[in-house]
Amino acid sequence: METPNTCSFCSLFDSLMTDRGDGPIGSLPEHLLVEILARLPTHEWVQISCVSKHWASMFRGEYLWQTAIARKWPSAGFRKRWPGPIPRGSARRRFQALYVSENLVPSGGEIDELVGHTYLYLKEQLERVAVPPSSILHGTIIDQFIACGRTGEKAHELASNIWIAVIDNLEENQQTFMLLKHLAQEGDFFLPFPYSRSYKVLWRVFDKLFTDFRDCFNGADYHEALAGAKSRFQPVPSSWLGH
Repeated sequence: METPNTCSFCSLFDSLMTDRGDGPIGSLPEHLLVEILARLPTHEWVQISCVSKHWASMFRGEYLWQTAIARKWPSAGFRKRWPGPIPRGSARRRFQALYVSENLVPSGGEIDELVGHTYLYLKEQLERVAVPPSSILHGTIIDQFIACGRTGEKAHELASNIWIAVIDNLEENQQTFMLLKHLAQEGDFFLPFPYSRSYKVLWRVFDKLFTDFRDCFNGADYHEALAGAKSRFQPVPSSWLGH
């Protein structure tokens, strides 16, 4: 089956949304319906899954996501062994990880599923009410990359890129402001390379605090955060100054 052009996508999506699951399209065999759904733009899938309970169940299952992975990333294999502490998860989780690797984390033009899984893991941990120490999160990420064959230097580089990508894609709200303050106030952990915390990441934490979240500070908190920045970086950028 050939991939429809943009106009065909629009027409097909309109048909799906008006079919309500009980017309000609709704009566198709499930494997054909999955082939159709897998070809539609992914940003429409949430709306499409609301058409009927049957369609919603397909989005909760594995087959549709496996089909979508095979179509979008045909070279993404299914390894029998997935070493390390970060789980690989379901086909839906794999789809999310591959999407992240392709769109959110710079990886030299390559699709690296492991990078995507690590991004999802770190983002979920940072969005918890009780955030684990960053040294533990960083160490878990390093262990995952090393278990999958990366060198210590490459593991540290990838971990830093993932930290920065996650920080840059957090919602700008009070919870994120409190998280960044927490990360900025954490003490330095003297750990051997590659388990040492990257100063590139810490710089991005302070930079985001003093630019995107400057208005969230009160006077005392701002000067305390600035003192912490000056103790780690000299000189500090002029854009960080002035509350």
